[in-house]
Order: sequence, then C-alpha cells, then structure tokens
Amino acid sequence: MATTEHPPPGRLRSWMLEGLSDMGKGHTHQAAPDTEAAPEHKGQRWYRVMCLTGVDYFSTLGYQPGIAALAAGLLSPVATIVLVIVTLAGALPVYRRVAEESPHGEGSIAMLERLLSFWKGKLFVLTLLGFAATDFLITITLSAADASTHLVENPHLTSTLHDRQMVITLVLVALLGAVFLKGFLEAIGVAVALVVVYLGLNVVVVAVGLWHVVTEGHVVTDWADALTAEHGNVFAMIGVSLLVFPKLALGLSGFETGVAVMPHVQGDPDDTAENPKGRIRDTKKLLTTAALIMSVFLIATSFITTVLIPEKEFESGGQANGRALAYLSHEYLGNAFGTVYDVSTIAILWFAGASAMAGLLNLMPRYLPRYGMAPHWARAVRPMVIVFTLVAFLVTWIFDADVDAQGGAYATGVLVLMSSAAIAVTIAARRARQRGWTVGFAVVSAVLLYVTVVNVIERPDGVKIGACFIAGIILVSLLSRLARAFELRVTSVTLDSMAERFIRDMASRKIRFIANEPDQRDKAEYRDKIEQIRQDNDIPGEDFVFVEVTVVDPSEFESGLTVRGEVLHNRYRVLTLESSSISNALAALLLHTRDSTGCIPHIYFEWTEGNPFANFLRFFLFGQGEVAPVTREVLREAEPDRDRRPRVHTG
Repeated sequence: MATTEHPPPGRLRSWMLEGLSDMGKGHTHQAAPDTEAAPEHKGQRWYRVMCLTGVDYFSTLGYQPGIAALAAGLLSPVATIVLVIVTLAGALPVYRRVAEESPHGEGSIAMLERLLSFWKGKLFVLTLLGFAATDFLITITLSAADASTHLVENPHLTSTLHDRQMVITLVLVALLGAVFLKGFLEAIGVAVALVVVYLGLNVVVVAVGLWHVVTEGHVVTDWADALTAEHGNVFAMIGVSLLVFPKLALGLSGFETGVAVMPHVQGDPDDTAENPKGRIRDTKKLLTTAALIMSVFLIATSFITTVLIPEKEFESGGQANGRALAYLSHEYLGNAFGTVYDVSTIAILWFAGASAMAGLLNLMPRYLPRYGMAPHWARAVRPMVIVFTLVAFLVTWIFDADVDAQGGAYATGVLVLMSSAAIAVTIAARRARQRGWTVGFAVVSAVLLYVTVVNVIERPDGVKIGACFIAGIILVSLLSRLARAFELRVTSVTLDSMAERFIRDMASRKIRFIANEPDQRDKAEYRDKIEQIRQDNDIPGEDFVFVEVTVVDPSEFESGLTVRGEVLHNRYRVLTLESSSISNALAALLLHTRDSTGCIPHIYFEWTEGNPFANFLRFFLFGQGEVAPVTREVLREAEPDRDRRPRVHTG
C-alpha cells in the first residue's frame, strides 16, 4: 500500500475520531486515518444491558395504555392480551433466533444480506437500513416529544411551559447527543438507575390502581356490562381485538434495539468472535426477561387505566391523553407523588433514545463504510452522533414535536424490521431442516406482515416517511461511493511463492507488467499481446509478466487481494487476481511491488474502445470500463509524489 505521510491531526479532529465505533465487539473495523482503534470493551452483565434496551421498551408504558384505550376503547385489556400473546409466542422466539444467528448485533439485516449478492443485495440492505433509521430516529424524537408532553402537562408547570413543547423537545434531543459525545458505556449505569426507579414507581401505581379496582367493585361490573353490551360475546371481542391490533404495535418496539445492543453483553470468558455462546445465552435471557416484565405491566396497566379513567380523558386535549399512568398517579397518590412519577417518566422517555442511538451507531458503521457509501469518519462514534442529532432536530421540527404525528412512522419502522426478522429466521430454520420451527416462524411472519400492511394502509404517512429515509440513505450513499470511486480500496495484498518469485526476478532489471483481459488463454493470445505492446510502446524484448484480474462482486468496496503466479505454455509468466475492481487491484499490486522491492514498476495497457462516460459507469457499477486512465487516477490519489508513483503506459 502507499506509504503517504499525513500531517499531525488537530486536537478537535483527534477528539472527534477518538474511540472508533466498537459497537460490534469482536467484529473489527478498519481505523480511520490518523486514529487508533479504541480498545475493546469487556461488556456488561446481561441484566444491566437489559436496562439499556429497557429504556426504550419499558418507556412505552408512558404512552401505550393511552394508545390502547384510544384504539380499542373498553376492549383495551383484551386487545392488550392479544398483543402479549404475539409478543411471547411470536416476537420473542423470532428475536431469540436472531440473537443466535447474528451475535455481533447486526440483527436480521445481516441474515438477509447473506441471501443476496451484488448490487441487488446492497440496495436491499440500504432499504432495510432506511426502515431501521426510521425506527431508531423516530424513537429518539417521539420519546423526547412525549417526555416534553409529560413535562408540559404537569399541573405545577402547565401555565409556565405552555406552548414551549418544541423548544423542550429540541433541548432533550441535544442533551441525548451530548451524552454520547461524552462517552457511551457509562450511560448504561444511568439506564440501570432510570429503569429501576421507573419500574418501581409503576409497581406502586399498578398496586394502588388494583386496590381501587378491588375496593370499588362496581367499576369492574360497569366495565364488563358495557363491554358485553358493545360487543356481545367473547368471539366478537377477540375478532375486534385482532382488527385493532395493528394500532397497538408500538408495544413491540423494544426487540430490535435488544439485538442491536447485543455486543455490550459480557458473555463468558471463553467466548470467541466466531462462537460467542455465552453472549448468545445471556442475550436470550435479556430478551425473555424484558418481554415477561413488559407483558405483566402491559396487561395490568391497560386494565386499571380502562376501568378507572373516564373515556373522554383519553381523547386529544384530555388529561390522560398520552399519559394515562401519570393521570392515575396524580389522581390517587397526590400531586407530589405524581410529580415524582412525571420526572421519572420524562427521564426514561428522554433516555429511551439512548438505546435507539446505540442501534444506529451499531448498524450504520457496519454497512455504509464497508460498501464505500460513507466516508471513513462514519466509523467513528462522535461524528455520527452529531449527524444523527441534527437529523433528529430536523424530524422534530417537521413534526412540530407532535407524538401522534410520529406514531405512524414509528410503527412502520418497527413492523418492517420485525417482519424482516421473522422472514429471516424462517429461511434460517428451513435451511437447517427444522420443519417445526419453519412452520412456526412462517405463521409469525404472516401475522407480522398482515399487521404491517394494515398499518401502512391505515397510516400511509409512516411508509412515506420511511421512503424519505430510504431515498435519503440511497442518494447519500451513492454520492459518497461516487466521491470515493478513485480511492485505493484494497485492504491488503498477499502473494503466493510463485508470484513473489516473479517479482524478485524482475526487480534485478526493470519491472514490467502487462494488463491482460483473459480470453482463451492460449499461446497465441499471450504472444500477440506481447507483440502489440512492443509495437505500441516501441520497446524491445519479452521480459514481461502478465496480470489478469477477474471481477467477482463489483458491488463490494473494500477487500483483500490474493495474487497467484503461474507459468503458462512453459514460457509466459502470469499473475492472477480476484477483486471487485480491475483498476484498484492493479494499482494495489503496483504499489505493493514498489514498496516490497524499492523499484518503480511499469504497467502497459491498450486503450479501451467505447464512450468514456459509458466506460466510467461500467467501472462504477461493474468494476471494469476504461482501465488504464482509472488505474492511473487511483495511483495519483494514493501516491501524490510523482517520482514514487508507478508508471502507467497506454498504447
């Protein structure tokens, strides 16, 4: 590789690129220039990491009972039971399998990526990343907006903070970004404290609510009579619950982040990157424990809020709109306890964005830089935190910090990712010849796809927003890849013994390569090629080594290069390479030859026929095209010193 010297980085640059994204513990990334990779962290116990994902999952208690009441009315507890059944019998088994198949936190996207290759695979992954960005970014903005709603609706603060929700939401988003700029792993301790306090306060609210339900027995009777009068029988209730289920889908929101933060689970001392069995086992504990805790709370809170809160209070403008449990805490435990509950809810809703930000920082640096669709600094945490925070500002401003307006986009992102996860594990089970699991996962996939389609039909704004994220990611990614088109993107060069022998032999004279596109590979092909090069460049002799590059997957951006040498027809020395780009492979070989021998190598081409623009597109998309000038441009970018740059000849 080129040994170009870089000037010492400034203090700000060093700070920004300090601690490259280590979200994928055990999954190495190439360091950005002028930086050193951060040391691998040891991880945290699974129950502590559960609190990190729990700030997203458990915080939905702040608004889920109200959403269920608005969607299902008196039927809210029954509809919530349907949600819990889907959670425990569907989503939980799916994500336990996802954790087993992608233990480095890549999630179902990595599982599906393996099914497709070339550009169709890249575009498919970019589409899923668009929905993931929708899910995680809307988690940040919606949670911050709901936290500001709880703050503004507090009886002690309503008059002071009226009409300040937008400003408060932006401040909360900025504070979340500041936490990640300071350092991320320490935030797990904050998450543990928030989850313990929040769940403890909810236990008190639920206990008091159930006490009032028991002591005021008529409320249950009144609710049951009204429910029977409205829906007739149990089967009708179940049918309606299934119809309104898509509107309750936000209660499934914590699983994708649960897998995304998986790299932070400590696991066993003997875990390896290839087989982190301890991490897989403990992540399954994390997912199961979180699902069970949440299921109990969802059923209990939907019941007490439905029977104790007047229906009109759930509607827009009502005191329980978006804050049903907070309403009960003020109503039955007084404003002092209610204010403490509000503060706890605001804190956990604000910090719910932490697990979403962790998911973004885990997913995006894994794919975009590797595809060449993001600059090198996209692997560093702090620059990406700034980017995501600015995007969150924009989303908050577009939606005017309105929780209800963002609900459709949030649900769409969650459901698309869950559907893709279910499909991925169905395919994995089928390939493993596990008939029972295949059928079970296929049923879950069908249910989640139904819910996704219904949600898109009822709330098309969600898929429109998701499409905007997808279009934005694809456009920025393609522009980034275009800007990096002439970058040297071979990570390493390895020569076998015969290839090294060829280069050592030539180093004693003049190193001359001929770039050859292999055809029949017969004796006449190599004889005619040498004769053509000699005539075009007016050079004597036959002291050349042929270089032949086979393009494998042109959509890949970075890869290692293995060079093999062989002698054909007892006369012609040939080096064979496989790469995603002919020009990059040749440039990397030339630079490696120069660095290993101390001699400046020469390479000879013939001009490629055809339109230059069409040839550039062939290079950009298929790694071929006009090879000679592109090779020279890659060399020019990699080695600015003309005297040390390998020579390119074209005739």
